[in-house]
Amino acid sequence: MPARTWILMILLSALVPLLVLASKARSNNAEEISHLRLLALARSGQVESARINYSSESPLREVTGRYIKIEEGKTNLVPFIINTRLTPDTEDLLLNTGTFKGTASSNVWLSIFVQLVPFIILGLLIWFFFVRQIRNAGRGALSFGKSKARLLTKEKNKTTFKDVAGVEEAKEEVSELVEFLKDPKKFQKLGGRIPKGILMVGPPGTGKTLLAKAIAGEADASFFSISGSDFVEMFVGVGASRVRDMFEQARKNTPCLIFIDEIDAVGRSRGHGLGGGNDEREQTLNALLVEMDGFDTTEGIIIIAATNRADVLDPALLRPGRFDRQVTVNLPDVRGREAILKVHAKNVKLDGSVDLSVIARGTPGFSGAELANLLNEAALLAARTGRKSIGMAELEEARDKVRWGRERRSLAMSEKEKRGTAWHEAGHALVNVLLEHTHPLHKVTIIPRGQSLGSTMYLPEHDLLNRTRKELQDLIAMTMGGRIAEELITDDISTGAAGDIQQATGMARAMVMHYGMSDRLGMIQYGDAQEYVFLGRDMMRSKDYSEATAQAIDAEVKRLIDDGYKRANDLITTHRDKLEAIANALLEHETLDGKQVEEIVRTGRCTPPPEDPKQVDPPSGAPAGTPLPEVIKPVPPKLPGFGSAAPAAA
Repeated sequence: MPARTWILMILLSALVPLLVLASKARSNNAEEISHLRLLALARSGQVESARINYSSESPLREVTGRYIKIEEGKTNLVPFIINTRLTPDTEDLLLNTGTFKGTASSNVWLSIFVQLVPFIILGLLIWFFFVRQIRNAGRGALSFGKSKARLLTKEKNKTTFKDVAGVEEAKEEVSELVEFLKDPKKFQKLGGRIPKGILMVGPPGTGKTLLAKAIAGEADASFFSISGSDFVEMFVGVGASRVRDMFEQARKNTPCLIFIDEIDAVGRSRGHGLGGGNDEREQTLNALLVEMDGFDTTEGIIIIAATNRADVLDPALLRPGRFDRQVTVNLPDVRGREAILKVHAKNVKLDGSVDLSVIARGTPGFSGAELANLLNEAALLAARTGRKSIGMAELEEARDKVRWGRERRSLAMSEKEKRGTAWHEAGHALVNVLLEHTHPLHKVTIIPRGQSLGSTMYLPEHDLLNRTRKELQDLIAMTMGGRIAEELITDDISTGAAGDIQQATGMARAMVMHYGMSDRLGMIQYGDAQEYVFLGRDMMRSKDYSEATAQAIDAEVKRLIDDGYKRANDLITTHRDKLEAIANALLEHETLDGKQVEEIVRTGRCTPPPEDPKQVDPPSGAPAGTPLPEVIKPVPPKLPGFGSAAPAAA
């Protein structure tokens, strides 16, 4: 309720006791006198004013008034009251004094009203507290089945196709909807019809919802927006009722567009899951299927839906006639990333020396949301360090922070741990430079970043669309270099290679089971290559290969890793002097870029990095506690076991 309503109710509730107290105070303050005392006061002229009440049918008359009382030389007016029987002579005596007057019977209604005021106020309070709440609750109960779809207008939404970049093919497909709504005859004169539904599929952060907002901003037609979770309710049948109500509103505003975000919340395959059966979600999905393409289907309603889990959607939802077209919104390529950076750069102040194409080449695998976050982090870093604009140093640091985590210079590391980390990262870097099919080395650092104590970062020269067997074999060998170098210098091993082992095992298993890169097992897929498990459909599925095949798979995985370990061990043993030079340079400078490492491998010497006054160092804090072991979090894989961009090999 509004604050004013609460204040009014509090004031009304406070008036009840005040009125009761006032009435009691009036009756308690009046002095009750006798009949003789009344006559004596009247004869002596001490009555200042009085009234005789004739309204009662009783023979007793109520006489009220005030008389003059002198005490200690002071004159006071004292109220009095008496109920007595008045004879005609006594009544004439009182009225002839001039101070007594008879009251009419109209005061009866006034007295009745005064007595009823507390009950009236109490009734108002009951109405405020109970009746209104019950009435509102009734309206809320009746509105459960109403659609929560919001009608967007151009005044509320300023997003257009100019604000969408990096997904040109998807933008071209959805722009057909806007053209059809503006000029339907252009498509109908050849007998074609516009798709009834378009499903936008893609990884998180690629701009599916932004694309829908751009359609709403460009289209002159009505645009309804709703989330898939808005259909779900605790009451049975509410979701289906909301679907019917949403389409009923759409029929009144044809032609129109309906956008359903995260449709997988309501469109999952029927009959799958631990609950199974005909639950509330399935009723909602059935209503949606009928409304999209059933007996009573209305032309002019176009459905646009977005999801990143198209694999769990019901097949009936994906057939032509419901969702005729699936638009894939992929991660942007290098040109798309540069276009996205330019769109978001309009909202920040960049230095004149900034080259966004360099940042675009150095961010393979970044989604549009990550690129927007990169520019935001760079702006925050520039503001924190007192810069007037965002330079390349801030963008580079923001890129590393978004991809690999923030530097933790405050982490307290002993000299022994620091030396072990330097040799570990030097092993990765040396093998990466010496092998032929690895990607260019970007940076090596022993500054803790994210959850790792050190990082060896490499970036591909172009976007990765395919990966060859030689590339994967070299990558496995490179991940083994850290453990080998660490064991070589310390004559012991540590938990620092846990992430390396996890990454190498995932790559080797994917090569054998999914990519057909094992000569022994051939071009056969073993197991499903699904990234996520669909509860109920996948948990109970047994393996589709025998135990003997499982043993052969394990043997092949171990062989690939052992071969990579042997190759890396041979390289490190042969070039131990260069390994030591890289490790010593890391201990001295903490961070080396790829060109410096390559110089050490070629010449055995390292050129110190120039002092850059614009170099950005994140602020340091108090020393931290025990350092954590290295844990690598690779980029979410585009193919099982691998990312579309280079993960940090720590």
